[in-house]
Parts: sequence; C-alpha cells; structure tokens
Amino acid sequence: MIITDPTFYYVAVPAVLITGMGKGGLGGNAGAVAVPLMALVIEPIRAAAILLPIICLMDLLAVRTFWGIFDAASLKIIIPASMIGVAIGSTVLGLVSTEVLKALIGIISISFALNYWLVGDRLGKAATSKVSGWICGAVAGFTSLQIHAGAPPLSIYLLPKRLDKYVLLGTMAVFFAILDYVKLIPYALLGQLDSSNLYTSLVLAPLAPIGVKLGYYVLERTSQLVIYRLIYFFLFVAGLKLVWDVVLA
Repeated sequence: MIITDPTFYYVAVPAVLITGMGKGGLGGNAGAVAVPLMALVIEPIRAAAILLPIICLMDLLAVRTFWGIFDAASLKIIIPASMIGVAIGSTVLGLVSTEVLKALIGIISISFALNYWLVGDRLGKAATSKVSGWICGAVAGFTSLQIHAGAPPLSIYLLPKRLDKYVLLGTMAVFFAILDYVKLIPYALLGQLDSSNLYTSLVLAPLAPIGVKLGYYVLERTSQLVIYRLIYFFLFVAGLKLVWDVVLA
C-alpha cells in the first residue's frame, strides 16, 4: 500500500515543495529536479506517477493564482504541439531510456542557459518563432509525460519572449494545467495510478499549497530581472542534475 520508508519522505518532501515553488513563482524548471531526486529512492516511473496527482493539484492552485494572466498567442501554438508530444510519449511510456531523455534535455537546458549568460538573447530570439514553438511544445509534452521535465523545453520558447513575469508564470500555469490533466489518461491506462501510489500522493498533497504560496511570495517581492535570472539559474541547475544522473547511472 502506502510507502512507509522514511528515506523516501526525506527526499519526497523537499521535491514536492520545490515543485510547488516553481508553479507559484520560480518557473517550472525548479520542479524539473523532483523526479530525478525521488528516483534516488524509487523507480523513476513510480516517482512520476506519485507526483502527477500532486502536480495536478498545484496546477489548479497556480491557474487560480494567475487567473486571466497569460500570453494567448503562445498558448495557441504550444498546447496543440504538446498534445502531439503526449501522444507519441504515451506509446513508448516506460520503453524509452530515461537516461537518454535526461541527457538530451539536460544538455539542451545547460546550453540554452549558457547562451543567455554568455551572448545574451541573440541566439535565443530564434526560439520565439512559430516553428520553434511547435518543436518546443511537442518536446515539452513528450518529456513531461516521461519524467515531468516539460519546463526546460518550454522555457527555451517562452523566456526569449521577455514576457512580464506574471504573464510568463500565468502562461506556464495554463499550459501545464491542461498538459498534466491529459497525462492522467495514459498513466491510468498503464496502471501507474494504483492505490499504493495514490495513497502516497495523498500523504504528500498538503505540501502542494504551501509550495505554491511560497513561490508566489517570492515572485511578488522580487523584480522581473531577478525572476528571469532565477528561472535561467534553475534551468541550468535542472540541466546539470539531469546530466549528472546519467553520469552516475
């Protein structure tokens, strides 16, 4: 039934809180480390399954927090694209090597962050095209389904747009609210949302509003420049963590 190993909760509690803070104001990249962290003590697919219902709760809280604040033009591109990624990912869920996914997303995330720090937005501006939006949206759907790491590819499209910080977080909130609830279908069909995982999710669920509120607290009291710097920093850290997991595997 429910996971009772204390070691699991030592890892899961901070992972859930970090994910919530990402939803509430630090960008989804902060939560990209959640599955890799929990995968230190349980199987990656099970970690993703336990997190999914909690993330769905966080999505509702985030949408309510940023209600009506989003970039509609971006959503018209990335939401349909993400459904393509989910469809592809559903057919290979559990079959594609998580190490390969981590390495690819990690390297891309690190490269994008370094590009921003070293040469500014010159290369990043190409990421705002419609073609880039479709590619990043599809990749976000695929990697989000597999390891809940959809934020790094999505950030590659959204960050160069230099949106207002509330619009940026609101756009991410709407995108992931739709994407994560769609993801419930393949996870349920593949038996990942069993009683053991759901009961464990229920135990961790009270941390969801705490994490989201902490993230929004930071967002309200931090300038737009600092928020963007934090998101790029978390993008870089998430990339390092994903690559490091592969090196240690």
